[in-house]
Amino acid sequence: SYNHLTTVCPGLHHITDVVRSSVSDRFTHPAPDASSSRRRYFGLDSYHPPSHPGADHSHIVIHQVTMYLPTQVEMLFESDSFRQRPGPLSGATFSAELKMHKENMEERFQERFRLEEKGFLPEQVSFAQAALSNMLGGMGYFYGSSLVRSRHNLEPVSYPPAPLYTAVPSRSFFPRGFLWDEGFHLLLVARWDRSLAWQSLAHWLDLMNSDGWIPREQILGPEARSKVPAEFVVQWDENANPPTLFLALRQLLASATVSSEELQFLHKAFPRLQTWYDWFNNTQNGLLPYSYRWRGRDRDTLQFLNPKTLTSGLDDYPRASHPSDDERHVDLRCWMALASEVMVTICELLGEDGQRYKESHKALTDNSLLDKLHWSERLGAYADYGNHTQNVALEWERLRPAPGQDPRSVPPPRLVRVVRKSPKLQFVGALGYVSLFPLLLQILSPDSPKVGRLMDHLRDADRLWTPYGIRSLSKSSPLFLQRNTEHDPPYWRGPIWINMNYLVVRALHRYSQVDGPYRERALGLYRELRVNLIANLYRQYKESGFLWEQYNDQTGRGQGCHPFTGWSALIVQIMAEEY
Repeated sequence: SYNHLTTVCPGLHHITDVVRSSVSDRFTHPAPDASSSRRRYFGLDSYHPPSHPGADHSHIVIHQVTMYLPTQVEMLFESDSFRQRPGPLSGATFSAELKMHKENMEERFQERFRLEEKGFLPEQVSFAQAALSNMLGGMGYFYGSSLVRSRHNLEPVSYPPAPLYTAVPSRSFFPRGFLWDEGFHLLLVARWDRSLAWQSLAHWLDLMNSDGWIPREQILGPEARSKVPAEFVVQWDENANPPTLFLALRQLLASATVSSEELQFLHKAFPRLQTWYDWFNNTQNGLLPYSYRWRGRDRDTLQFLNPKTLTSGLDDYPRASHPSDDERHVDLRCWMALASEVMVTICELLGEDGQRYKESHKALTDNSLLDKLHWSERLGAYADYGNHTQNVALEWERLRPAPGQDPRSVPPPRLVRVVRKSPKLQFVGALGYVSLFPLLLQILSPDSPKVGRLMDHLRDADRLWTPYGIRSLSKSSPLFLQRNTEHDPPYWRGPIWINMNYLVVRALHRYSQVDGPYRERALGLYRELRVNLIANLYRQYKESGFLWEQYNDQTGRGQGCHPFTGWSALIVQIMAEEY
C-alpha cells in the first residue's frame, strides 16, 4: 500500500511531530492470504499546518510504503540535472554500478590494510570493511550556531553560523561532532583517504574563536539542539576537551612524504594551532609549573558521588572528591606533551622557530618531573592530585515534615552524597585509564621502572586485565562500577572502551620495538591484548550486527549505544597493526 503527505514543516527537527499528527488507522490493505479479511494499518493521512506558515517553513513530501516481510523495494530519487547516464539508476544499471563500486572498495581496502596477508578469514575482513564503511558513512556536513556562555555573557548567546565537516560517534544516537572523538576518528579516516582527514581538520580549526577555544560538542542549530538534553546544549568558553586533533596530526605528519598541498594547509593552519596551544596553556594550567587542571568540573558535592569532569572526555572517571584549584590532572599534562611534540614537528616542516615548543616538550617528557607531580607510590601508578577522600557514599535522604506541615508537601527521598572522612590534599587512589596515560602517550622512557609497574597492573585480572580488553577502572577501586547519582549508571568506571584500548595496544607495540628491559614483556602483552580485542569485537558483531559504544568487562558483551562506529571502528587499525 502507498500513502503520501504533502505539506509544510517548520524545520527538519519538527518532521516527527508532523508525521505523528498526520497518521490515521482508517486505512486497510489486503491480507497475504486471500481468504482472510482486509487488515487495518497506520498510514499518512492529512495534516493541517498553521494558516500563516512562517518564513522558516519548508515544503515537504513524505512517502510511505507498507508491505509484508520479507520483500525487496527499490526507491529511486534522481535529479534532472544528471545527464551523463543514459537511463535511470535502477534495476540492472544500479546493480552493475553497485558491483563496480564494491569491487573497487574491496581492492582498495586490501591495498590499504592487507588483512588477508595477516591471516584473517574473509568474514573477518568483511567485518573490518563494515566498520570502516560505517565510519566513512557517518561523515556529514553540518551548519548552524552554537550556544555559548562565558564570563562576559552570563546568558547564552548564539555564535555566528558555521559549517562543520566531520565524522560522528553514532549516526542515530550522537549525530553531531565531538572534538575529542574526532581526533580518534581521523586516525582511521586518514588511513583510507588523507584528503578527507585534512578537510575535517580544517573545518574544526575554523570553529576556533579569537581566544583559541573550540567548543567540545558541536550542537549546531535547532535540529541538533532538539536531540540533546538541555543541560548539555550551552557550551562554556573556559571548558576544554582533549586536543586529540594533535593525535591525528602526528599520524599524518609521520608519513614518509608530506605533499605540497598538505604543507600549504599547515601554513594556513599554523596560526590557529599556535592559538589553540596557547589557549590550553593560558586557561587549563595548574598552580605549579608544567601542571594542568581541567576546568568545568561539576561543583555540586552533594549530588554526585564523585563530581564529573565532562571536559576530560572521561566523564565520571574518579577524580578528586572535592574539586579545587589545587588539582593536577595527569591525563591533560600528557595531552599537552603530545601537543608540544607535534608543534615542534610542524615548525620543522615549515621552517618556523619552534624553540618554545621544544622547551615545553622537554619539560613535559621529563620523567623525573612527571614522577614528582603525579607518581603515587601507594597506588603504584600515576594519579591525579587534589582535595580528596575515598570515604564517600550515596545514601537516601528522607525529609520529615515540619510541625504543622502537610506531609504531602515534603519532597520525595533522594540520594545524596555523605562524606564520612574529611578530604585532604593527596593523590587520588583510582587505578585505571588515567593512571596509564604516561604509558599510553609514550612519554615514559623505555628503561623507566614505571613501565614495568604499569605493565604489572595491565596484566592483573584483579585490576585492569580482562579476556575482552583493558577495563577503564580497576576492580580494586572503591568506585568500580558505582553509580554516580540515582540516575547516572557507571560509564567510565569499569566498562571497556576501544579508543583507550587502541592507545594501550599502540603503546605496547612501540615499547616492543625499542631497546629496553621491558621489550619482550611488551611484545607478549601486545599480542595477547590485540587477539582478545579482535576476537571479542568480531564475536559481538556476529551476534548483534553492531559495533558498540563500550563492552562489558565481565562478559565482553556490547553495551551503551549502538551502532557506534566512531572510535570503536579503530579495531580496523588494530587488525592491520597500523599505529
